[in-house]
Amino acid sequence: MSTAPRLHIDAPFIAGATLPLTREDAHYLLNVMRRGEGDPVRVFNGRDGEWSAQIAHASKKAATLQLEAQTRPQQGVPDLWLLFAPVKRQKTDLIVEKATELGVAAICPVMTARTQSDRIKYERFASIAREAAEQTERLDLPTIREIDKLDRVLGAWPADRVIIFCDESGDDADEAWGGARGRGQPMAAALAEADMSRRAAILIGPEGGFSPAERERLRSLDHVIPVTLGPRILRAETAVIAALTIWQSACGDWR
Repeated sequence: MSTAPRLHIDAPFIAGATLPLTREDAHYLLNVMRRGEGDPVRVFNGRDGEWSAQIAHASKKAATLQLEAQTRPQQGVPDLWLLFAPVKRQKTDLIVEKATELGVAAICPVMTARTQSDRIKYERFASIAREAAEQTERLDLPTIREIDKLDRVLGAWPADRVIIFCDESGDDADEAWGGARGRGQPMAAALAEADMSRRAAILIGPEGGFSPAERERLRSLDHVIPVTLGPRILRAETAVIAALTIWQSACGDWR
């Protein structure tokens, strides 16, 4: 694998074209990666695959690249959405980073009854996703949707997309987390039994889980598959990583 630095650049790619870099990208190449004129760089824009380029001009605070040729054709990720309730800032940042690394097509924050924070810094999310895509050889960036209330999201939900509902609760109101009665199937087993030729989304709740009303509504919908991620109650960010790993292994591009 090439050791040339890799950048996402939102511009059309044409052989021989010159691309000016942002100040941040120029700083990264010239000062962090210690590259100079003539050095190779790999670039992608989410549409035209990956291309080889070289640094055509470099100064203290600016640089331009010259495109050479396509080295990898465009390839997307499975059409998987992640719906999650935002948590504290660092943990939410981790969710965006790992969801990008694990090949999610769309990142969709949702407001639930117990969501702790509705402050979404979209520019920060976009930057985190971009860096994660650059590092992991991904050829596109995930779509980052605006936060919306779970009720509205469910009301407008497309019928051809199944929701993998990570529900760690049971039905016994007298037991912690509802006990064992009424819990969903283990996720891997549920995916093995379901028709997973449909498009999919994974829904992860907030710390404290979903409210009884949210849980009842979700379980009443035909396109929702309740699942469990095991005998332990996971933090939201851990649940995201676990669920995406299981789905990619069973249904995605890890097979």
